[in-house]
Amino acid sequence: QVQLVESGGGLVQPGGSLKLSCAASGSIFSRSTMAWYRQVPGKARELVAAITGGGRANYADSVKGRFTISRDYNKRTVSLEMNSLKSEDTAAYRCNLHSEITGLDYWGEGTLVTVSS
Repeated sequence: QVQLVESGGGLVQPGGSLKLSCAASGSIFSRSTMAWYRQVPGKARELVAAITGGGRANYADSVKGRFTISRDYNKRTVSLEMNSLKSEDTAAYRCNLHSEITGLDYWGEGTLVTVSS
């Protein structure tokens, strides 16, 4: 059974930084694509960033140059470093694990990021 636990959300001023972390249980971490999604009430869920089992990362255009996704295979964690935050980054951020073997998806509960002065 795979469980994902996020941490690191909170309130930050515009222009500030925040780091989200997601800890994964289970043995499929290294063979999975890890991703961060975000959602605002009334809007569709948006892929923010993803990193494959081989370490290749991709980002939404809206966060390129500001956010960095990384993963630690030993600790089974994936992190999202968020810099130069804007009010439009305010959302509930959820960690996703997509197994490259089975195609199954697993989700964390989410953590709220609020960018406001």
